[in-house]
Amino acid sequence: MTVIRRPRAALARHRPWPMCRQCSGVALDMGSARTRAWVAGRGMILDVPTVTFPGAGAVYPIQRGSIVDTPGTARMLDRLLGHRLPRFTRPLVVVTAPVLDGFAYRAEARTAVEILRPRSVLTVPSARAVALAAGADLSRPLLVVDLGAHLTEVVLLVDGAVFDARRTALGTGDLDAATPATVIADAVAEMVTSMLRQDRTSLMVDALGRGPLLAGGGALRPEITCRLTARLHAPLRAVPAPHTAAVRGAAKLLEAAHSHPSTMESGLDPDRPDPDPDRLGLDPDRPAPDPDRSGPDLDRPDQHPS
Repeated sequence: MTVIRRPRAALARHRPWPMCRQCSGVALDMGSARTRAWVAGRGMILDVPTVTFPGAGAVYPIQRGSIVDTPGTARMLDRLLGHRLPRFTRPLVVVTAPVLDGFAYRAEARTAVEILRPRSVLTVPSARAVALAAGADLSRPLLVVDLGAHLTEVVLLVDGAVFDARRTALGTGDLDAATPATVIADAVAEMVTSMLRQDRTSLMVDALGRGPLLAGGGALRPEITCRLTARLHAPLRAVPAPHTAAVRGAAKLLEAAHSHPSTMESGLDPDRPDPDPDRLGLDPDRPAPDPDRSGPDLDRPDQHPS
């Protein structure tokens, strides 16, 4: 008996958001101080403190670039987004992650995001998201300085990928009479100097000459940026609305993933696997920069405290 297999019907293309009714999407930037969410077709709908209230007091589930309470993070996402997403669709989710120690962060973030019943979860380093939000030319070396509330990262991007990175568990939320803003600027200058000393190529010099890209709430603090300009002797470029740059960059990647053929196939056919992050230009859960490539200082506690 001859079996004739009918060709599978061509998969319909997703329409641009918000006209697309087949799926939904969320971009998330979860920091230790603020959680920001961009929802497809609606734009950025959340910019709220990262806090949960399981009992009488407040609990902070994310601290200095680490998710310390995964169930609490899940409850927070359900409270903030559960009622804002379409009931009968499974969203495509893009989550930003810190560069150093980001592998553990991504694993915990994926677990927490399951509360939203996503059809796929993709991650992107925060520094790359910042660069995309700024519309930076990623064909050239780029130095990104992310001045957060409780964490500061300095990341060298080469061809859009993380080449070297440093961080310190210090941010604008730590500033007080005993910790002036100059402490953060000096810490950034020391990290940049360390990266310059260990760079066996001209990439770091080229990126510094091009001008570091500033993001995070600290980029809005003139006492930090002025001191940093004096220490680095280099032009500084702040991303527009630097405190929301990471989630806006994640939103750009979300829109690109939404229209990518592999994502459309995955979303419409349950027998197909999730889209390959490499094909979308996202982060396929690669580990933090290789210490042998980035230099021994990556293993020093003062460079990336746990």
